[in-house]
Amino acid sequence: MAEFVEADNTEAIITRIEHKSRKIESLLKQYKPVEALKTALEGSPPLTKDERCKSANWIVVHRAIMAIKDVDSLFSALDLEYYDVLMKYLYRGLSTGDRPTCDQCLKIHEKLTERAGLGCILRCLADKVNTV
Repeated sequence: MAEFVEADNTEAIITRIEHKSRKIESLLKQYKPVEALKTALEGSPPLTKDERCKSANWIVVHRAIMAIKDVDSLFSALDLEYYDVLMKYLYRGLSTGDRPTCDQCLKIHEKLTERAGLGCILRCLADKVNTV
């Protein structure tokens, strides 16, 4: 079983997420949304129970998800290792109830399910340790 990060490291995690956020903004300004999404998903989800860390990381991932315009080209560039984590964030996005976020998450969910299969959904829903 994975060990969770101690509360003492919460500030270090927040600092890493802030650094990641600056890198993502730079990538988005360069019109590289897929690279921004990869960067957002790297190291996610942090093994912490701290909701501040999870919320901060969600904000970064959400920004990258919303910047994706061509969902089909996303999966030609996104590595398999990111599929399960992305699925978790899509469900988090759907849980917000925000119409634009839900619309974008559903578009990506459809393509991700076609690409990765139902196993991706099952692994996401069954994983109670690495929640986002």
